[in-house]
Amino acid sequence: MAPVPERPRPDQPGEGPRGAAARLHRMLVERGLTLAAAESLTGGLIGATITAVPGVSASYLGGVISYDNQVKTGVLGVPADLLERCGAVHPEVATAMALGVRRLVPATFGLAVTGVAGPDPQDGRPPGTVFAAVAGPGGSVRSAEFALSGDRALIRNDTVLHGLELVAAMVAEIKPK
Repeated sequence: MAPVPERPRPDQPGEGPRGAAARLHRMLVERGLTLAAAESLTGGLIGATITAVPGVSASYLGGVISYDNQVKTGVLGVPADLLERCGAVHPEVATAMALGVRRLVPATFGLAVTGVAGPDPQDGRPPGTVFAAVAGPGGSVRSAEFALSGDRALIRNDTVLHGLELVAAMVAEIKPK
């Protein structure tokens, strides 16, 4: 699966997902760190974007596409009662997915995204609602909510960009070797 083509966004200047993936890869390699991803709404787009970067096998270990809740619980260890109470589109679910993929792979950082790409609402949340979480060393977790706009492809593309930026912010706090 090829990454979604870069789309210029006048309201969001800067690098696109491929540039963010290349920058994150360099940061991870400089520090001797690794990454894994747990994807729901992006359906493998994070992994496809990251693996388009030459030499990325030095920093990206792999991922889990957990589109269905049974994969979230059975593979990533997301508590079933959390999914029943809150639905899949929830910040605690993103955190549990990030912790789960980091433990499963294992990698220094686990990135997870869950949300609504559209066109219909899910779990009472409108299209464009995205939760991302990054689990890192020492039990550190950082999460974010994004209210994205556009069609399904653009929401997924922007989710990749924002997820990679969230990881990069945590990696930047660690000194290079």
